[in-house]
Amino acid sequence: MALWMVRAGQHGEHEKRFLDEKRIYLTWDGLSHDLSKIDSRQQLRSLLEDVYPKAPKGRITNNAGQIWAFAKGMEPGDWIVLPSKHKPAIHIAEVTSPYTFVPDAEDPFFHYRTVRWIAEDIPRSNFDQDLLYSFGAFMTVCQISRNDAEQRVKAMSKTNWKPTATSVVSSDQDEADAESEAGFNDLAQAARDQIAKLIIARFKGHGLERLVDAVLRAQGYATHLSPEGPDKGIDILAAPGPMGFAEPRICVQVKSGDSPLDRPTLDQLIGVMQNVQATNGLLVSWGGFKSSVDRETATQFFRVRLWDQDDLIDQVLTHYDKLDEEIQLELPLRRIWVVSQPSE
Repeated sequence: MALWMVRAGQHGEHEKRFLDEKRIYLTWDGLSHDLSKIDSRQQLRSLLEDVYPKAPKGRITNNAGQIWAFAKGMEPGDWIVLPSKHKPAIHIAEVTSPYTFVPDAEDPFFHYRTVRWIAEDIPRSNFDQDLLYSFGAFMTVCQISRNDAEQRVKAMSKTNWKPTATSVVSSDQDEADAESEAGFNDLAQAARDQIAKLIIARFKGHGLERLVDAVLRAQGYATHLSPEGPDKGIDILAAPGPMGFAEPRICVQVKSGDSPLDRPTLDQLIGVMQNVQATNGLLVSWGGFKSSVDRETATQFFRVRLWDQDDLIDQVLTHYDKLDEEIQLELPLRRIWVVSQPSE
């Protein structure tokens, strides 16, 4: 078995199609040629030069390697890692078909392989940092092999996607090598992954409620934080004003588990909102949300907000300077500026 990383477009614009159709596509615009008839990498490079005459040679070589991997390298039984661009999650699939070409397909969906989705919406924080570096490769298709990645991901599938004893602790040099091998280029995502791991390490269980409470107070809300223990579905109550008598009146539930929440948890929050006469609700789930909850986003837009770990990190970074000194000591962060290089 080989392990491959595949992206669903530069901005994840094809992710839903990949998941719904149980296919992974090679999404190169204008590449309406049957790649099964290509016999060598040189022949593929010549084809790409004809299709993209203005492309630099370096880009042709890079693209040829990725396209060759999709059409010729993958085999049924191999596993696919699809990092989500819409949430801090990873999708895992098994390839179930050979390469297939559809000449009359909508551009750019000429090339595909069918897959069986093994797991969707696995929180990124479940994966070791060296694996996340590899999943951050600045490519659309690449094989992930460093540090026994295939065996470790397969082992995680047997433990409900928790890190296992086969996980490795990488040295700084190992991580640097992994970045180089994978063509890692997303420094912002790497930083967020490290912040996420620090948060879940230092704010487990009731600690995450404390962090959310601190963020709300930094936003100007007066809050009531329930003590640790049974809370009848009320982790935090919040409202504007020095005494919290203004509106909106917000009822907050915070879930620190690493599994996506399903619809019953949202329904429970809505019920509790009515019990405490809250006008709005906030559901914070470190493990994200299942599609049954995502589908309610528009329906509940004027009543409930959903925060996954990315949303919470955004709020922490936005209001960090106003957080309690105690929280800042537990979560020491420093803002830096780097040169942004536009993608080709």
